[in-house]
Amino acid sequence: MRSVLDTSVLVGRPPTPIEGELAISSASLAELHVGVLVARTESVRAERLRRLATIEARFDPIPVDDDVARAYGHLAARTVSAGRQPRARVMDLLIAATAMAHAARVVTRNPGDLAGLDDLIEIVPIS
Repeated sequence: MRSVLDTSVLVGRPPTPIEGELAISSASLAELHVGVLVARTESVRAERLRRLATIEARFDPIPVDDDVARAYGHLAARTVSAGRQPRARVMDLLIAATAMAHAARVVTRNPGDLAGLDDLIEIVPIS
């Protein structure tokens, strides 16, 4: 089973081992780059940059392409029909759309960000 790791998994403490092939979305890389650039102290910036470099060396991120864009449309529409705002969850939905477009599940520490989508995508919550 292929799993796309949410950014929350990449920035938190190491999770228990996750079975199968692990992947990340280029949307997560975007979030990680922002984190480096907005760090308030040099020590935090250095730690975030170290983590980003490690992640970039380990993963070849899945790009946000046409298939991911189509999957995003489905997930965002479902979010709207559930009475929620997709704009507040753009990056979460892009990561989930990456998983959806590539027949993968999404592993996250924040399953509430994807509430109401579990019939479209497998969401694996971890702590």
